[in-house]
Amino acid sequence: MYHWGMKQTQLFTQTRREAPRDEVSKNAQLLIRAGFIHKEMAGVYAFLPLGLRVIEKIKNIVREEMNGVGGQEIIMTALQRKEVWEQTNRWSDEKVDVWFKSELKNGVEVGFGWSHEEPITEMMKQYISSYRDLPIYVYQFQTKLRNELRAKSGIMRGREFLMKDMYSYTLDEEAHKKFYDSAVQAYHRIFYRVGLGARTFFTFASGGSFTQFSHEFQTVSEAGEDIIYLHRQKKVAINKEVLTPEVMNQLGVKKEELEEVKSIEVGNIFSFGDMKSKEIGLYMKDHKGQQKPVILGSYGIGISRLMGTIVESFADDKGLVWPGSVAPFAVHLIALLEESGSVKKAADVLYEKLTSKGVEVLYDDRDERAGEKFSDSDLIGIPTRYVLSKKTLDEDSIEVKDRQTGKVEMRKLGSL
Repeated sequence: MYHWGMKQTQLFTQTRREAPRDEVSKNAQLLIRAGFIHKEMAGVYAFLPLGLRVIEKIKNIVREEMNGVGGQEIIMTALQRKEVWEQTNRWSDEKVDVWFKSELKNGVEVGFGWSHEEPITEMMKQYISSYRDLPIYVYQFQTKLRNELRAKSGIMRGREFLMKDMYSYTLDEEAHKKFYDSAVQAYHRIFYRVGLGARTFFTFASGGSFTQFSHEFQTVSEAGEDIIYLHRQKKVAINKEVLTPEVMNQLGVKKEELEEVKSIEVGNIFSFGDMKSKEIGLYMKDHKGQQKPVILGSYGIGISRLMGTIVESFADDKGLVWPGSVAPFAVHLIALLEESGSVKKAADVLYEKLTSKGVEVLYDDRDERAGEKFSDSDLIGIPTRYVLSKKTLDEDSIEVKDRQTGKVEMRKLGSL
């Protein structure tokens, strides 16, 4: 059963005044201080109860949109066979420089999944033999492991991170293009739903270790590692690495119309065509009984990176500020306790009332000073704060504060 509420006295994590000295990124500093994540080592973080709730909210939004375009959810293995990647020449460290590799006890060499195009395509040979088996769209939420040289951006560039990767298998380019376009629209909906829509742009980019070209979704942010050239009117952008006259001409834009900004890559999509299927041997019989390679598309969103991007985009000088759609709780109920116990009793009743209605509530029932509670509440960043005190209780009211705007109003207890 889903837990709508949590009492802060039962929450094992605690807020901290200072972040670890070796942590330089704002997102990780705030998330550690607020008790959302725990740093295991550089680029490797554990997600604690508050952080996991945010991750699950993001995942559910992504899951709904992937299901909406026909996706079926799976989970592949993290351990991967060397032979599968050798077929596409991507086992080589010269081709892919982020591999973590190991050896089984029997001497067999294995890799830890940094991506999954090869294993999923190899698996599909068991399930695709005819045009009647297509199309297939599968996706997963999976922990990826990448041996990044730099890991100084908190959860935005980790050596271990959570990713949603989707793969489309279609009969021909026409069917692929139709699904590709539907995936683009689904991505736009995802970024709007998590609160980043107005800041996130469809971007023309290089395919890197994947293909010659790709498309990215880039969120404008000073914390970003990328440089993009943005056309705000057309809501498109070009990554600096592919800013050429040819690309600008293809998009119908001129250099003087573009604005140079820093950005964070929050999603990417690749069209492999039939290349990967030819390399791995994924063929199907078409309507005429002829063998044809299957068309592959790959669609990624970094779930933990998206969480870090939300922090970088909305946090203020007091702490985290979560959009309602991904906040760990909707309401932070704060009881300013006094000797008579009347406030505690009323807050307990309100907590039960709200959670019974399905309102997600973090209830600060700790015996702490008001200043400490308010400071922690600002740091944790839940969208709405309810403050119950002796003064408000005497007026049969509660103070309601909006975390983002700072607006405060009084409401009658009976209206909640």
